[in-house]
Amino acid sequence: MAKVKYYYDTESLAYKIITPLKRRSFAYFMLFLLASSLFGFLAFVVLLNIPFFETPKDKIQAREIENLKIRYGILNRKMDQVDEVLNSIEERDNNLYRAYFNSSPISESDRKAVFGSKNRYKNLEGYDNSELVVNTTKRVDVLSKQLVVQSKSLDEILKLAKSKEKLLAAIPAIQPVRNENLKRMASGFGYRSDPFTKARKFHEGMDFTARMGTPVFATGDGFVVRADNAASGFGNHIVIRHGFGYETLYAHLSRYKARVGKRVKRGDIIGYVGSTGRSEAPHLHYEVHKNGDVVNPLNFYYGNISAAEYVAISKIANQENQSLD
Repeated sequence: MAKVKYYYDTESLAYKIITPLKRRSFAYFMLFLLASSLFGFLAFVVLLNIPFFETPKDKIQAREIENLKIRYGILNRKMDQVDEVLNSIEERDNNLYRAYFNSSPISESDRKAVFGSKNRYKNLEGYDNSELVVNTTKRVDVLSKQLVVQSKSLDEILKLAKSKEKLLAAIPAIQPVRNENLKRMASGFGYRSDPFTKARKFHEGMDFTARMGTPVFATGDGFVVRADNAASGFGNHIVIRHGFGYETLYAHLSRYKARVGKRVKRGDIIGYVGSTGRSEAPHLHYEVHKNGDVVNPLNFYYGNISAAEYVAISKIANQENQSLD
């Protein structure tokens, strides 16, 4: 039974019963329900965010996320190893391979340039672990670009190496006749006395004395572009085009062994010593041309003589004597 409440009325000097209003009671009841509902909702939200109350699905997702973090960590450590090896290859590429072939090094900015698109990784943003995923993806992209740049660089080095190999084979690097005792050098490159006019004249090659029919060798790889006696003074002569701007001429031959268009290699016999054309005695007149200009053949005999032999033959070649043609 509800308690009866009274209040003191000063006018009648008596206690009267307090009669509660129904409206006020209903308002208090509704306020109580609202407060209870709000408190219950807040308690529900708090309970959902407490790990202790995780659902089985939440636990599975959490394990998957942790597993992915571990995998990304392993991937980044492997990329550290790849990056270290690649940096070593790039250093050798710039400072050894490209330097040897006189090719410009590839700059660091070109090797590791970032990609220009700002929104390239936008689809990876907005997640709890977006920073880890985006940074790892960026590293993969940079490494991929470095590998592409290095691959192209090695392709270029390979082409340069093949070209260098051809160049080394093409350079006229041996003497055109056997000259073991270095006594066949009759006249060198430079001003000499003409055997017919006795006038001082520039001699554009070197003369090697030899018996008639002594084999004459190609001094470098190339193609025979002339084998005739149409040039004034040279008699029977052969011209070999070696490439890279090099040509060699072999004059006063008694006969040919190579024909026009034939590919020859260094050391192949192309003809035989004679005394045809403007010649005083059996010998071989030999010239080297680079980019259309005559150069001293003495500078190219590194293929079959030692340093001491070079000094000896140089002394003989530099004597201002009489040429044989």
